[in-house]
Amino acid sequence: MNSAAALTGVIPPVCTPLTPDHEVDTGSLIRLVDHLLDGGVDGLFVLGSTSEVAFLTDAKRAVVLDTVLGHVAGQVPVLAGAIDMTTPRVLDHVAVAVRAGVQGIVATAPFYTRTHPAEIAVHFRMIADRAGLPLYAYDLPVAVHNKLSAELVLGLAAEGVLAGVKDSSGDDGALREVILGRRGSFSVLTGSELTVDSALWMGADGVVPGLGNVDPHGYTRLFRAASQGDWEAARLEQERLFQLFELVHVGGGRMGGSSSALGAFKAALYLRGIIDHPTTALPQIPLDESEIARVGKHLAAAGLL
Repeated sequence: MNSAAALTGVIPPVCTPLTPDHEVDTGSLIRLVDHLLDGGVDGLFVLGSTSEVAFLTDAKRAVVLDTVLGHVAGQVPVLAGAIDMTTPRVLDHVAVAVRAGVQGIVATAPFYTRTHPAEIAVHFRMIADRAGLPLYAYDLPVAVHNKLSAELVLGLAAEGVLAGVKDSSGDDGALREVILGRRGSFSVLTGSELTVDSALWMGADGVVPGLGNVDPHGYTRLFRAASQGDWEAARLEQERLFQLFELVHVGGGRMGGSSSALGAFKAALYLRGIIDHPTTALPQIPLDESEIARVGKHLAAAGLL
């Protein structure tokens, strides 16, 4: 399954705009997609963590797929998360995504149940077989409580099961081990938006940045600079984005970190006039007016307002 050309560049995990009554806001979603395409991104990843996939019903996931794929119409590759607790549930999501016309599938290891690496390997093999599309492993131990080892990832790549990995583990040593051990067109994508320049310097192929929803142009500038070997320009752009990322902390200690970060991303998109409402999925606690105002100050400091 990994015979396709390696996926490279900036592939943001697309936020899912919601109406105040928590339906998918398709008009805002289309404007967000246009904002990302205008930013020069190389692909889109829907139904990931930043998309609030864990909070979306199957019907709402389908609305996201149909809206994005219908609007993009082949301009860039669209990857879809098929993320759920166990293999049978994931395979159902895969079937829906394939019918919708995605170009690749992204999946985590199973979670809730305790699984052995041998069982995780079976999980990915079954997904790849069912999808018939490039499959990207999503290494997200903070959510699934399993770190995908380089041995497992590279072994599945050698089998032709995996086309790449999105590494959101924050483990730079493990990321380097995968980069050094890969063969062929296997794509290594970092999900750590604060260290993109160093990941690219190590040999990563691209980035899947949640903050890229807010500032896609910044991440494409960073990637282009690194691709041209201008590491000083890449470093300076990364440092600007590092400062902008402080907006994820505006919720302080009165809510979960996910509520604060996703709320800040949506507040930023709202303040920039891209989406109509900064609503986050239940039971996340929404940002209040003062916190949204602080997001605005971060945007202004970054030159985005």
